[in-house]
Amino acid sequence: MSSKAELLLLSDEDLQKKFDEAVKTVKEGPPDPSQTNETKLTVYGLYKQATVGDNSEKAPWAVKVVAKAKWDAWMKQKGKSKNEAMAEYIVNVVKGMDV
Repeated sequence: MSSKAELLLLSDEDLQKKFDEAVKTVKEGPPDPSQTNETKLTVYGLYKQATVGDNSEKAPWAVKVVAKAKWDAWMKQKGKSKNEAMAEYIVNVVKGMDV
């Protein structure tokens, strides 16, 4: 498994390829019932940070529990660069697969 530090040493193009592979794994792979909601939200927040950047959307109403949880997860990643978020996303996805 690659560490975040090792991933950040890759060229932008190579890091993007690894990120795209990890995204494909998440989207096309079977759901992992052992993943906690916290882990899923962390991966979601890292994905949004890597693909969109800092969250500038208004917070959803607290009664919209799922939307608020996703918004909070994205906000926790605020300030991370695209490359940092991609590297952490990859590490979290690989860790979740127990590779």
